[in-house]
Amino acid sequence: MVILGVLASGSGTNLQSIIDAIESKKLSARINVVISDNPGAYALERAKRHGLKTEVVTKDEYPEKEAFDGKLVSILKENGVGLVILAGFMRLLSPLFVRAFPMKIMNIHPSLLPSFTGLDVQKKALDYGVKFSGCTVHFVDEGVDTGPIIIQAVLPVAANDTPETLKKRILGEEHRIYPQAIQLYSEGRLTVKGRRVTVKDGGGQEGTLENPPVCIFKDE
Repeated sequence: MVILGVLASGSGTNLQSIIDAIESKKLSARINVVISDNPGAYALERAKRHGLKTEVVTKDEYPEKEAFDGKLVSILKENGVGLVILAGFMRLLSPLFVRAFPMKIMNIHPSLLPSFTGLDVQKKALDYGVKFSGCTVHFVDEGVDTGPIIIQAVLPVAANDTPETLKKRILGEEHRIYPQAIQLYSEGRLTVKGRRVTVKDGGGQEGTLENPPVCIFKDE
């Protein structure tokens, strides 16, 4: 079983999906602490409803970035955290933080990395005209959304999609694959070599997807 520390800034829907997976015995993990930089984050309320320990660390208390991240590291280590989960945490982590938990920080991003890093990614995807979008669970390194990829989920972009509708559909996939990635880690099935993450006994999928579907032309 892996001990988790979750960092969240907002509503905490991915936190909820992880809690639900743990409580339904689908995920072999325990959340020892949930930390937010936002005292009003609904993620804190979700955590409290399930009897989880919460902490708040604000930039007003720790205006210097390394002091802020140092406090986070201290709390996580005091709570025996073996894997850090970013669940809508809206601050970039410093090298100090990343080096404290090398390849032991996971994040989920609402695009098919390496495409569309940063913020407002659904709008970026639609503006670019992509036919598929999705989400990516990855390990965190010192870059922005640049760490080794663990799992991706792909979905087609509809002609009438807006950033809001695409975001909603992608969020459903996030809730599905994030607990799966954590479970693979908990089972010791992930190996990182350079940029590649391999999954022991992970198999793979064959076939192709097209959007819109490719027409089949028959000989006359």
